[in-house]
Amino acid sequence: MIIVLMGPPGAGKGTQARRVADKYNIPQLSTGEMFREKIASGDELGKQIKEIVESGKLVPSEITIKMIAERIAEDDCANGFLLDGFPRTVEQAEGLEKALKEMGRDLDHVIQIAADDQELIDRIAGRFSCSDCDEGYHDKFKKPAVENICDCCGAEDKFTRRKDDTPEKVKVRLDVYHEQTAPVLAYYEAQERVAHVDGMQDIDKVTDDISAIIDKSAADDGPQRKNSSNPRL
Repeated sequence: MIIVLMGPPGAGKGTQARRVADKYNIPQLSTGEMFREKIASGDELGKQIKEIVESGKLVPSEITIKMIAERIAEDDCANGFLLDGFPRTVEQAEGLEKALKEMGRDLDHVIQIAADDQELIDRIAGRFSCSDCDEGYHDKFKKPAVENICDCCGAEDKFTRRKDDTPEKVKVRLDVYHEQTAPVLAYYEAQERVAHVDGMQDIDKVTDDISAIIDKSAADDGPQRKNSSNPRL
């Protein structure tokens, strides 16, 4: 199975990506991690990416698509993979579709974790963590048992907040996300590929809803799914 998982900052996409990838025993692929691995490999493409990143520029879509195409051709992706936060543009979506077609494969699921912007702002702006052990907390949802003392390691007065987790900066990140992903969602909606999941639910419920989408599609397609050249939700 080949899955694209999308969702705004703070909606829990990373957590759900790990859970789904583990449940279905497929690799979780994120471009950030792939960039780091490619740079570390020292191959020609890795050197090219390193030069671009070190110059402070964004990696062009054609290079990102080439990197994705190389990665999904590896043996561990033979039974499927989950793309975490990719594609981000229509150009990347088209590039992914082309790469899959050249491999005789097709995208099975595009799952959008949806969430209300104001609730996300409240969720993200309320986050803080222990600087000693990185244990995460929240002003509303997960307070330490004893004020200013970490439940996990016992450190006192070690709580910190990310500088970009202010309501104003979170709103900017959400605006950028919506601006970038709206065309991608429209692209996939036109192909009737997108399923939406409420990301403001309990973490386990979100996982269950995503799994239900995947399992229903597999059951509907039956044993022919593996050979299907054009599966749909």
